[in-house]
Parts: sequence; structure tokens; C-alpha cells
Amino acid sequence: MSLERIKPHLPWITLLVLVLIVGIADSNFLRPQNLMAMVADIMPLFIMALGMTFAIYIGGIDLSAQSVANMTTVVATVALPTFGISAALICIVAGLTFGAVSGFITTRLLVPSFVSTLAIGGVAYSTAQYLSGQRALYMDATLRDNSFGWMVGNSFGISHEIFIGAALLLIMLFLQHRTTFGRALKAVGAGELAAVASGLSVARIKIIAFALSGMLAAIAGLLFAVKLSGGSPTLANGFLLPAIVAVLVGGTPLTGGVGGVLNTLIGTLIVAVIRSSMLYFEIDATMQQMVFGIILIVAIAATIDRSKMRIVK
Repeated sequence: MSLERIKPHLPWITLLVLVLIVGIADSNFLRPQNLMAMVADIMPLFIMALGMTFAIYIGGIDLSAQSVANMTTVVATVALPTFGISAALICIVAGLTFGAVSGFITTRLLVPSFVSTLAIGGVAYSTAQYLSGQRALYMDATLRDNSFGWMVGNSFGISHEIFIGAALLLIMLFLQHRTTFGRALKAVGAGELAAVASGLSVARIKIIAFALSGMLAAIAGLLFAVKLSGGSPTLANGFLLPAIVAVLVGGTPLTGGVGGVLNTLIGTLIVAVIRSSMLYFEIDATMQQMVFGIILIVAIAATIDRSKMRIVK
């Protein structure tokens, strides 16, 4: 069997091998309650990576996701006393707006997405700094429970965070596989020039993709804020690199057109197992980003379509 035929199956094979290795090293890891706790803990990262999938699927990148999530934790905390549960809508609109602006800058001003999203991330960070007064903010426990307690509860022994992640995954799966927009996304990722020649509005598709990335980053930030009862301009720091790794190791390459949101679920589970294994093997926290950096390089080298990148600059 050739490597090209095996490549689509590498993500779930990698996940299975990692689970077996960690399970052999620590038998407690495979207990159902521990696995459920691990999945619940990784949900904010999964939601952020889920949105980033759309940006990478079209051959771009969204480096603003972490900053948008950070900003959203502050926005949610500040807006909760006045707007109650409607603070969630404010957060979602803010994320959509920042993502759409990134897409507009990329498509209309012809600025590469890694530059435009990095710049928008800086704007989001500054907004969070301004709204928070450059300090950590805390939610009133009663207000939080009344408006958002449903986000962090449990039903049938399953965390509500998992239900939220599953619902978003199903919606994005439908969007990717059952709509004309999803087919257009694949066309743009597979070959942008061909998509333009076929009459697709590539600029509009890209703007929507980045808007979705911003929206899901905002939802991840909202979940962070509710889980931790507050907000901060740095609350989600350290999640950008693992989110990118989750998308890439799941099988959605930077060159786009392949993979998708289901692959990101597998990639996020791989990241979750790697994080758990680093804790078990007592790898220092300062070394974990280095580990994810190495994994990122390997993932890019293994998944990238070199036929689309004959020259690397």
C-alpha cells in the first residue's frame, strides 16, 4: 500500500497509537471518567481550532483567533451585568466582525492572511486591554450562573461543554458537506484560480470563512470566561499554537482543499492526548510549547501539497 493511500488515515491511526502508548504507561488514563474529563477540558481549544479550520481549508491562516478569544472573555465579563445572556450575542457579533475585517483586508487590500490576521489580533488585544483596564476581571457568580450556568453543567454524567462542542461540530459539518458554500470552500482551497474562472465569488467566500473563524474563536472565549468566571487580555494565551497543530495534524494542510472540520476533531484529540502524556511524563510547562512547535513542523512537512508550492520563500 502506497503512502498516498495511507495518508488520509494517518490522523486516526496516530490518535489510536498515542492512546495505546499513554494507556500502557498509565492505566488510569483509559478510565471513562478520565477520558470524558480530558475531552471536556479540551473543548474551548477544539472550538477555536474548528473555526481556524475554515481559514486553513481555503489556504489561509488565522493568527487572530487567540487574541479574539482573549478579547471575548473581557467583553463577556464587562457586558454580563448590563445585558445578561445577550452578552453572548455581543461576543459572537464581535468575533464575526473581527474575522470579516481580516477577510476584507486579505481579499480587497491583497494583504496576506498571516499579516492581516496578525494585525487584527493586535487590535483585538488592544481592545481587551482598554476594556479591562489592563487587569483581570471577575464575573459575579450569581449573574454568571443565571445567564450561563447551563454552559458548564452536567447531564447524564456528560459535561455540557461536550454537548456544545458536538452541536457546533454538527453545524459545521452540515455547512461543509451539505451546502453550496461548503463546496465553494473546497473549490477555493483546491485551486483558487480555477474557482475564479468558474465564476465563484472567491472574495466573498474568503470573507465568510474568516468571519466563521472569528465567530468560533469568540465562542471559545465565551466558554473560557464562563468556565473561569472572568476575563483577561491574556486568559487564552498559549492556545494559538495547539489550535493550529490540531488542524494540521488532523489532516487539513496549509495549502487547503483537503480535510475539514471532522479532521480537526481528530487533531484536537491528538493534541489532548499529547498534553496529557506531557503531564504524565512530567515535561516542564515551559517545554510544552517547544514540543508543539516541533509537532507543527512535522505536521506541515507531512501534510503540505508541494505541487502547489514549487517555490518556498
